[in-house]
Amino acid sequence: MDWGTELWISFLQDQCDIIDKHTQSGLDLVEKYVKFVKERTEIEQNYAKQLRNLTKKYSPKRGSKEEQECRWSNHQAFLDILNEMNDYAGQRELIAENMMINICIELTKYLQELKQERKMNLSEAKKAQQSLEGTYKQLDNSKKRFEREWREAEKAAQYAEKTDQDLNATKADVEKAKQQAHMRTHIAEECKNDYAAQLQKYNKEQNQFYFTEMPLIFNKLQDMDERRIKKLAQGYILFADTERHVMPIIGKCLEGITRAGTNVNERNDSVLLIEQHKSGFERPGDLEFEDYSQGINRAYSDSSLGTPKGPLELLGKNKNKTFRLFSKKSKPVDSEGFTHLPPEQRRKRLQQKIDDISKELQKEMDQSEALGKMKDVYEKNPQMGDPASLAPQITQTSQNMERLRGELFKYESWLTEAGGRGDSIRYSTHFLNNNGAPNHNSPVALSDDTDPSQAIYTEFDDDFEEDELPAPIGQCTALYNFPGSSEGTISMQEGEVLAVVEEDKGDGWTRVRRNNADEGYIPTSYATISLNK
Repeated sequence: MDWGTELWISFLQDQCDIIDKHTQSGLDLVEKYVKFVKERTEIEQNYAKQLRNLTKKYSPKRGSKEEQECRWSNHQAFLDILNEMNDYAGQRELIAENMMINICIELTKYLQELKQERKMNLSEAKKAQQSLEGTYKQLDNSKKRFEREWREAEKAAQYAEKTDQDLNATKADVEKAKQQAHMRTHIAEECKNDYAAQLQKYNKEQNQFYFTEMPLIFNKLQDMDERRIKKLAQGYILFADTERHVMPIIGKCLEGITRAGTNVNERNDSVLLIEQHKSGFERPGDLEFEDYSQGINRAYSDSSLGTPKGPLELLGKNKNKTFRLFSKKSKPVDSEGFTHLPPEQRRKRLQQKIDDISKELQKEMDQSEALGKMKDVYEKNPQMGDPASLAPQITQTSQNMERLRGELFKYESWLTEAGGRGDSIRYSTHFLNNNGAPNHNSPVALSDDTDPSQAIYTEFDDDFEEDELPAPIGQCTALYNFPGSSEGTISMQEGEVLAVVEEDKGDGWTRVRRNNADEGYIPTSYATISLNK
């Protein structure tokens, strides 16, 4: 092999090594980026998991004391923050999922394709180089053979000429030497032709190798590397786009947290606390001077004789004990009539108990009506069922209804004692409609002469029986928002002006009316009230 060919082959080998190292370095970079994104997704998943565990840890359990405290705006705001953080955790999980699908899985698949393509291109280059080297070996062999045979032919020709000039040589020796020289010349010519053909073949393959095959392979490797770089750049952009895609939702979560803090109303919370826990006790009167020199021994003045005993007087029984406003609470006695509670709290608890019993009674009545209808169907169509099979359920339902009516009467009596409004709907002993209201068309509707112990189930509030609406006695302006979610109340918005129909009778509630004739009760402390003179 001549010096120029060896130089080109060495140069080509160096170029192939450079391209091999460069493409391998590019594939390693893609693999590093995939690993980086995978670790990032694991961080996001762990972060989202920790956020969810955190929100679960601090979220109030159903029916717990913390859940009941959510009516305060600051407690509700904290609950809103936990909900927003839960949504925020969901967005972090979405980031991790999109990065795994759109970047990691996609680039891993593409990386395998690039490795296969690179391996195939390098294999083609090696194969083309080996083919060229094989052709060159054939050329070199034919050249050496041609050289050897030509030298042998020259020797044979020289020997034939020498023999022809030798006078001692016979004619047969001369002919034999000439034939040998002619045969060697013919073989040398054949080797020459073979060498020329091999040379032409090699030059053709060499030309194709350097100008067609290797440039094509290099172009393929260049195209592969450019596609790899482009795909990697798209992966970089996807990394940012994945974050950017959830930014609006994350922004809404943060706005929700800000809104929760803005919605905290410290004044409203304190008013709600006062309304919930106000006792209804009157303040104690002044103590009179006890003049033992005149034989007067009284502890209270005439003006204070009619003052009901408040919590201080009740606590005054234990005079030897130091009175503390903020002492540790002892467990309240669980009295059935809530007599251990202050008057206002007792009325609220009794009203709540009456509402619960009324709901339970309504369920039993609905069930009784359904059983009655089912019994009628069975009696008309015996093939559908035996009417007698419903007797135990009907009996049990009737017993439950009687028990609940007894409890309802008992708690309403206690509420009347405690000074409640007494405007809740009473239930007839046996006949009620589907909505739980009294059925006035019932043949056993109670008359005015009915025994009071029975009549209490059929009373309606007088205000709701009147056909004409009573004239307003003043007006009020709402200081705070009031939802009016309980029975008999009415909702109002801050700043709303309402007509006063009935003033507060000492229970903390005032009856008002809107222009559209909607009436109901509102907390007196939630509005400024001005009565007509």
